[in-house]
Amino acid sequence: MHIAVPRGARRPAISYPPIVVAQYAAKTFDLNIEQYEAAPVEFVPVYDAARSVVDAMRHRNRIGPTLALAALGRYLRTSGPDGVGNLQRIARELHALSVIRPAVEAVLA
Repeated sequence: MHIAVPRGARRPAISYPPIVVAQYAAKTFDLNIEQYEAAPVEFVPVYDAARSVVDAMRHRNRIGPTLALAALGRYLRTSGPDGVGNLQRIARELHALSVIRPAVEAVLA
């Protein structure tokens, strides 16, 4: 399981399930968070699809470039006309535009 915490926050320590913790700058931690209803009246914060794709591309060396590019391709096929703009806006805020722009161009070519 992968979870994110703001940089400087206490990292959770649990034995099961195994977790991978990513730390993000507090300034951008809440960028594009949605509330997912995991059970009745039980909400879990999750990053939306665009933020997840940008993070996958940022961490492509850790998760593997094949997975990151597959996520990007799926997002671009399903996101509609605003998809590329959303990716670029989020990538700009996360200082990842230099990673996103060439990958988007390659997938759309």
